[in-house]
Amino acid sequence: MTSRYPAISADIIALFATRNTHAVEVAVLQPADPFLDMAGEDLRRRIFLTESETGQTLCLRPEFTIPVCLDHITSQAGTPRRYSYLGEVFRQRREGGNEFFQAGIEDLGDRDTAEADARSVADAHALLSLVLPGQSLAVTLGDQGIFEAVLAALGLPRGWRMRLARAFGSAPMLEAALADLANPPRNGQLSGPVAALVLDGDLDGLSQHIAGGMEEAGLSASAGRAPSDIARRLIEKAELRSVRLSNEAFAALKGFLAIDVPLDGAAQALETFAAGAGLSLGAALEKFAARAKAIEAHGLPSGKIRYDAAFGRPLDYYTGVVFEVAAASGERPLAGGGRYDRLLTLLGAKTAIPGVGFSVWLDRIEALRETAL
Repeated sequence: MTSRYPAISADIIALFATRNTHAVEVAVLQPADPFLDMAGEDLRRRIFLTESETGQTLCLRPEFTIPVCLDHITSQAGTPRRYSYLGEVFRQRREGGNEFFQAGIEDLGDRDTAEADARSVADAHALLSLVLPGQSLAVTLGDQGIFEAVLAALGLPRGWRMRLARAFGSAPMLEAALADLANPPRNGQLSGPVAALVLDGDLDGLSQHIAGGMEEAGLSASAGRAPSDIARRLIEKAELRSVRLSNEAFAALKGFLAIDVPLDGAAQALETFAAGAGLSLGAALEKFAARAKAIEAHGLPSGKIRYDAAFGRPLDYYTGVVFEVAAASGERPLAGGGRYDRLLTLLGAKTAIPGVGFSVWLDRIEALRETAL
């Protein structure tokens, strides 16, 4: 460990050793596509990109979760397996430097998701309690699974469920999507043949029409999106415009997003909401209740942990709990994490591997420690 590492690094590594984790190091230079595919093109302006001699797009690692999962897949290690890490990440931020340290744990393959979720929250809380002794901590939980269950129970079509799920956790994106759902925009100005093919949902015919137009214009299909992708997107947009949520269903969705209660009363609040709205949340609510009990069993103060139904992260791979831990007197999170059961499959794993993890921002912790001196 070099002198560049934060002074608290040794304490964190010692804690990881007591948590039955395997310390892992991953390369600083990473393939960029997995990050862009999972986190979206918005990430492109915040990461540091380069290109290999063979033309592959590479980047300095912007976080650890995806590299650790890729390393697990490549090594063909068995599960369950818990990985810990501490090292530098590189991305542009509104506040702070572009090169900073993160530490965390990725918990892969444990089928007892309630216990694994609770353990992840407990480990993050224990780490911060260790390096910030006496600091009051605030924990906020959200649940992607509950949100998607509400959308499904409201009868929203798949296209709308996908758009809203992608916006979950981003207030501006979610607000824009809900505004469109309440008052769908009119169809754009499409030419007669295109409008007819879109209205009929004729994917093959529309793809051929677009391909012909691109050829006439001298555009290469390999230079951008394929004609089939363009056609699929046009049809999807038309389908989204055709849906308008009833006033009752829209009010129910808004009512759900307004739920913000201590965790020890969250399952009851969700049951009350579902009964009042005439919805069944099924297995998602059962998983939520089991996780809340598991968190309490770890000795965490569930009465001081809040469940915010609108709290999430606009990343495609989160599937269940998402959480962050902050100083009670601070605004910026010190730790953040969540469940990502579909991530490893998207990254190339041949079988589904459940996963949950968290990371902490060491520079924010150090700044808080300095102010406490």
